[in-house]
Amino acid sequence: MKRGKKITEARAKVDKTVLHGVEEAIKLMKELKWAGFDESIDMSIKIVHKSMQNIRGSAVLPAGTGKTKKVLVICKGDKQKEALEAGADYVGAEDVIEKIKEGWIDFQAVVATPDMMKEVGKLGATLGRKGLMPKPKSGTVTDNVKEIIKELKGGRIEYRADKTGVVHILIGKVSFDDEAISSNIKAFYNQIMKDKPSDAKGNYIKSVYISSTMGPGIKINHKGIER
Repeated sequence: MKRGKKITEARAKVDKTVLHGVEEAIKLMKELKWAGFDESIDMSIKIVHKSMQNIRGSAVLPAGTGKTKKVLVICKGDKQKEALEAGADYVGAEDVIEKIKEGWIDFQAVVATPDMMKEVGKLGATLGRKGLMPKPKSGTVTDNVKEIIKELKGGRIEYRADKTGVVHILIGKVSFDDEAISSNIKAFYNQIMKDKPSDAKGNYIKSVYISSTMGPGIKINHKGIER
């Protein structure tokens, strides 16, 4: 496949045999930026584990992702007022469940209180397919709606490995200062290591890369990331 001149030149400036420190990788990524818009920053982690499809979890990025999520909270009574005051974009009960059944999906995260899960469970085919189904393990089935909304509106992300064992996440924007990007990289890497399955032996992480939307991948010396 023929590639553009700018991306070809940028890739030529990356030595694939070199492992970069986090700060060095960030500086190089910014130096190689050529797109005329504020590119997102992607982080890719290759995991080595026999059950890669079970590698999943959540993490909070201290500097946020640069994108704001629309949060829907499905609850009743006083919890609806609490959710609105906490910054939820949409709040409802059976009414929003019916809207979703009719095809409404104008949100990027869903929180439900435990008493609503019997009804929310009927949306499994719709929400599950888009990775939006509330789950106790991820903290999105809870009575503490205030705290989870704060996290989701901040830098909380969900992650899972694809069928090849690679986890791809958005960790910010190129316009972020270096310290903010670094803090997000380290926070996510540390969470991945914290979530390491008990049966994972040896080198659990094979490689870590960062790249801007249009830029080349830059390999990080992940063993040098502080934990």
